[in-house]
Amino acid sequence: MKHVVWDWNGTLLNDNHAVLAAVNGVCAGFGRGELTWAEWQAAYARPMRLSYEQILGRRLDDTEWAQVDKLYHDRYDEILHTCELAADALDALRACAASGRTQSLLSMWFHARLTPTVEQYGLTSYFTRIDGLPGEVGGGSKADSLIRHLDAQQLDPADVVLIGDVVDDAEAARSAGTHCVLVTTGAMTPDSLQTTGAPVATSITQALNLLEA
Repeated sequence: MKHVVWDWNGTLLNDNHAVLAAVNGVCAGFGRGELTWAEWQAAYARPMRLSYEQILGRRLDDTEWAQVDKLYHDRYDEILHTCELAADALDALRACAASGRTQSLLSMWFHARLTPTVEQYGLTSYFTRIDGLPGEVGGGSKADSLIRHLDAQQLDPADVVLIGDVVDDAEAARSAGTHCVLVTTGAMTPDSLQTTGAPVATSITQALNLLEA
């Protein structure tokens, strides 16, 4: 593979504690008790709306879904400053660049928040392109975003691998015709990731090693 598309949240950025706090902010707003990380992993699904309908125990209309989204992101933004990069993220980006591969970043987090955050961590120069979610309400599928991301860079999907932490990454890669490696560092259990058929690694360094193998 000549090009790596990195996911951000749960992959390069270790933000699990912020995610859980934000989820529990939603729970508090809807009168539900707090979840553990294991409980959130068990409920995690795509589209995200299904996850919240499961944990809240009812269907959500569009107004309620917008409320969920706002509660989540308001709380997440409050805690973002406490998040750190994955322990091996910088070394992995450097190693990938040294191998001659190009790299880009694709996230389903809001673009307006993603780009300054990546810059704050000093990573912008590693990526040929950075794309986040263009809208104001999250939770959509990654497949269309990945296709646009590749088209904008005139990349052949056969030369690309997407490294991410959720089933949606594998499904997006399959739709776009790219390769995929999943890491167990984020919101989904290893068992859930294994069901995709994509290679599963315990770290992003191991994910890169799988590419060499």
